[in-house]
Amino acid sequence: MKIRKANVQSGNDLITNVYIYENKKQEFSLIAIPDIEWSTIVAYEEEREEVRNRLTASLIKTVEPDVAEELVAKLIFWVGEM
Repeated sequence: MKIRKANVQSGNDLITNVYIYENKKQEFSLIAIPDIEWSTIVAYEEEREEVRNRLTASLIKTVEPDVAEELVAKLIFWVGEM
């Protein structure tokens, strides 16, 4: 499991820790952001643009659109480097 520091301001709160667990055997990554009580699974075979759209749509339900965009950019990068 990797822990990344997002350091994204969401209103009065700071979103800091992002937990990423990679399951190589079952070919997916689990992403969790406890600060906003959010998590998702990203399968290896998902296209990058499809993941971007899905994560954005999901995060917008929890945080403001500009915060969601910033988080998604970081998440895509971190999952891609694993």
